[in-house]
Amino acid sequence: MAWTERADSPRQAAIALGSNLGDCRATLEGALVELDASPGIRLLRRSAWYRSAPVGPPQPDYLNGCAVLEVLLSPEALLDRLLETETRFGRVRAERWGPRTLDLDLILLSDLRLDGERLQLPHPRMRERAFVLVPLAEIAPDWIDPLTGQSVAALARQLPDDGGLERLALQS
Repeated sequence: MAWTERADSPRQAAIALGSNLGDCRATLEGALVELDASPGIRLLRRSAWYRSAPVGPPQPDYLNGCAVLEVLLSPEALLDRLLETETRFGRVRAERWGPRTLDLDLILLSDLRLDGERLQLPHPRMRERAFVLVPLAEIAPDWIDPLTGQSVAALARQLPDDGGLERLALQS
């Protein structure tokens, strides 16, 4: 199928969320609310939040999680929406893997494989990151990675460790 601004039928997208500046939980919750209210996007499931050690330069720990969305957008339009949401929540891109108020990564979009300059699907580093695979396995364990043919749950089990993740209780 050729993707345009809007897809002909809904597709499922998996996103990873992270924050380590400001009120991280409020930012992540707010981003999910905003995405769910966006035209062409509906929140289907979301994981618990996990505290994780940062990747990159010295900085505070992250709060991470994943969500599954139903989308009627092209991959590029969805990426644009994620980047716009990051900006609205104060994201400034100053240094690679540096601290941030909000990070939204498009991890999977149905079984689509893309290798563009701006967007790669599945996300090229998802298989290395416990802070992505553990929460994603919580909400989409049977989702098949189109590159390896393995389920998200199987990929999570293959990680050498859990990356020091701490699962946080959901607030009511």
